[in-house]
This record gives sequence, structure tokens and C-alpha cells, in this order.
Amino acid sequence: MANRQKLHQNRTKSCTSSKKGVFRVIGGQHKGRKLNFIEVEGLRPSLDRVRETLFNWLQAQIHGAKVLDLFAGSGALGIEALSRNADWVQFVELNTKAAGQLANNLELLKSKNSQLVTGDALKFIETNQTSFDIIFLDPPFHQGIAQQVIDLLAEATWLKAETLVYLETEQDLALEIPEHWNLLKNKKAGQLLYKLYQVS
Repeated sequence: MANRQKLHQNRTKSCTSSKKGVFRVIGGQHKGRKLNFIEVEGLRPSLDRVRETLFNWLQAQIHGAKVLDLFAGSGALGIEALSRNADWVQFVELNTKAAGQLANNLELLKSKNSQLVTGDALKFIETNQTSFDIIFLDPPFHQGIAQQVIDLLAEATWLKAETLVYLETEQDLALEIPEHWNLLKNKKAGQLLYKLYQVS
């Protein structure tokens, strides 16, 4: 718990100064739409080419899916899922400025099939009772959070079989992945490593 509080404090401190950036929706009903996001340390939208590859991987599963976007940040992944007709997207973001801008974007898009929780992703995993078809994990780099998230998810009673788990991390990060998570896709982009698992 002390370690988690320290990570929370570090993230909060790194989020004190911010400015706006822009990301673009890659496909679906909002294709080409440009949206603002808050630029704070540790939060960044997934690269366009990474999102394009990811949603090519998910093209057969995204329609009608129930999606969880943990560490949502800009909300680029979840918004992309909404644009491609996901049934529901649950956003979770700790940083209040980033969450505020994400809420504005969802309002601009007139999204009625999404919910935003401003809070800690680790606590959300522990208290959530809803199952999802797809989970996006893009935690802040170099803060030791990714392994904690994986460990908590592996123990979560609501994580059902066949769930797809997308994980984006720094390339040199060594992680212990649960044996019942089957690796489906694996790719690199610069210093990023991104993978798609399916829970067996």
C-alpha cells in the first residue's frame, strides 16, 4: 500500500503543469476528427501507427464489445473503440486535468455509451464487478505500475475467459505474464512494445 501511495504521489506531482496537444481518430464514424488532450508527464496518446495496427488486430472483435480503458489519459484508445462501434467503453484516469479534457471530448462526440471514472486504476481493478470483452492497458512508463496491474488483473474474479488484453509498455521492461494469458500479437514501434493477449 505504501508503494502504491508513493506511485500516486509521483504521478500527482508530475501532473502539476500541463498544456494541450492534439490527436486524431484513425477510423470509424469519427475518422479524421481531431481532439485535444492534456500534455502531462507520463500521459501520452498511443501513436497513430500503433493504434492503426491495434485496431486492425481487433477488427473482428471491436463491434459490440464492452471495453475498459485503464490509464485512459487522452482517451485515444477508448475513443477509437467508440468510433468503431464498441457497445460500451469504461474510461479510468487518475489525473484530474486529463480526465476533464477527456470528459469534454466525450461530450463533443455526444457519446452516450461510455463512462469516465476519475480515480486510481489499481483501486478500480480491486472494486470493479463488471466483465469486459477488451481491456486496454497503457500505464505510465518507468513507474513500476505495469506489473502491479497485471498481478491484480490476474486475480480479479471479474476477468473472464476469452477477454482480450492489450498491453503497451517500454521495450526494455521485463514482466511476469500469467500462464493463462495467451500471446496473440506482438510488435515494436521505436521504444514501445505492444502486445495483445487472450485470457484462457
